[in-house]
Parts: sequence; C-alpha cells; structure tokens
Amino acid sequence: MSKETRKRRVGIVGFGELGQYLVKAIQKSDDLELAFVWNRSPEFLKTQIDVKYILDDLSEFAERDADLIVEVAHPVISLQYGEKFLQHADYMVGSPTSLAEQEVENKLRSAAKHHGMYIPSGAFWGGNDIKKMADRGTLKGLRVTMKKHPSSFKVLGELKDKNDSVTDSLVVLYDGPVRQVCSLAPNNVNTMAAAAIAAHNLGFDKVQGCLVSDPSLTDFHIVEVDVTGPCDALLAKPFTVKTVRTNPSKVGHVTGSATYASLLSSMLGAKDMGPGVHLC
Repeated sequence: MSKETRKRRVGIVGFGELGQYLVKAIQKSDDLELAFVWNRSPEFLKTQIDVKYILDDLSEFAERDADLIVEVAHPVISLQYGEKFLQHADYMVGSPTSLAEQEVENKLRSAAKHHGMYIPSGAFWGGNDIKKMADRGTLKGLRVTMKKHPSSFKVLGELKDKNDSVTDSLVVLYDGPVRQVCSLAPNNVNTMAAAAIAAHNLGFDKVQGCLVSDPSLTDFHIVEVDVTGPCDALLAKPFTVKTVRTNPSKVGHVTGSATYASLLSSMLGAKDMGPGVHLC
C-alpha cells in the first residue's frame, strides 16, 4: 500500500498525560494509525499499550515508517533527534522551547527540506494572524503574559526561588525576552515559544514574555496576548489587539484542559504543507 492510500502513521514520543491523550485519539481514528510510542520509562508503557507499538530505542524510529512524529516529552528530544526525524518524516515539536537555543532552531529549520516541521499553537491564540503580520513586516510588538497558580509552575533557578516564596498575593516571576525564560521554565512557556516562532520578524529576543504566579487561580490558567501593529501616520495611533484566554485547569496541572484538544487538532492538521516550518 502506498503512502498516498494508507492511513497516516503517527509516532508518539512521550507518554505523559498529553501522550496518552494523543495515543487514544489515534487508536480511535479512522484516518490515523499508531506507528510507535516511545517513553523514557518503557516498563510503564507495557502496562498501558500493546507491546507491538512500543519502541524501546528511539534511535530505531525509522524502522517504524512513521509519516508524522509527535514530540510531547521534553525539549531535549529536538536537540538529540529533531534533525534525524526530519530526514524521514514530518515532525511536530510539542516542546518548542527547544528552539530558543539558536543553534537548535537553525539546524531544524535547515533540516526541514524534505518534510515539514510543525509548531502547535497550544494555548497561543491568534498565531496565524500574527504570522501574517510578521510575513508582511507589519508586526511591531508582541507580548505574552501567562498567569497560573504557583503549583502549576515547574520552574528552575531564581524563578523557582521566587515561586516558592509566593503566599497570599501574586508575584511576577519573569518579565523580559522569551529566549531567556525558555531555559528557566521549559515546561511552562511553550506558548511563548510558539509566539516567537509565529512572530518570526521579532523572534525569541524581541517577543516579550511575562510569568505571573497567582495563588488565587485555583481553577484556571490565563494567557494574555498583546499585539502591536503599524502606527497610522495621520492619527498617530497604533493598531493593537489583546486577547485573554481563560483555560480551566486543576491546581498543580501544568497544562490546562482545553490545551489537550488544541494539541490534538494541531496533530490532525500537521500534514500536506510541504517542507519548511509551519504553525498548526
């Protein structure tokens, strides 16, 4: 059976809550087929899925003939395997904070010559509109603010110290360029990384990110996106857009519930765009 007529084969790298959600969706789909699942802890996989789908050694991924490989594990996967994945299949980067390392971004963009590298929107609202502005050079500013309960932040270094000190009132953990915060909060700021990819004329150094630890947010994560466009010459007023996304989430969860469905939609849309880097 040719690739044109068979079901689209999908390999899943990572079997946390997101990975499990995607695997179940693939197994229920009439159009998709599970090529493989890899997880850092293979013993856990054996209790959850048929052994025929388990890939013990990720370096042997090509043997499973996947059309799309989806990473929902850790940013280090793109560093170690991203180029190799793109030699054989389309690749959806579920942890785009990996691309904050300029060398990694450059290598993966260069590797996306025969297959597409897809960046899921996740909790980032309005990505395609922002990319259109970036394509035309009319995007002048972009700021992403993420507000969560302290227990929902998995942060490192000085950000962890600040977050651990939060008691009754909100604390701004970080406010500055997205590039720097990606290494300090790799599990929390994929939304910001997706924004920096969409806003390619600004990139990781000029897109601004703000993390707010708020103990009152026991039921939601909040993502605010502030866009600034060109200034009208006569009125001296800039074009602006502000969106506020309120995503239901349990205390302690890194990912809000609506993001699961968003990631599934991204996976379903990660096809037929050809080589290069694409939002999905």
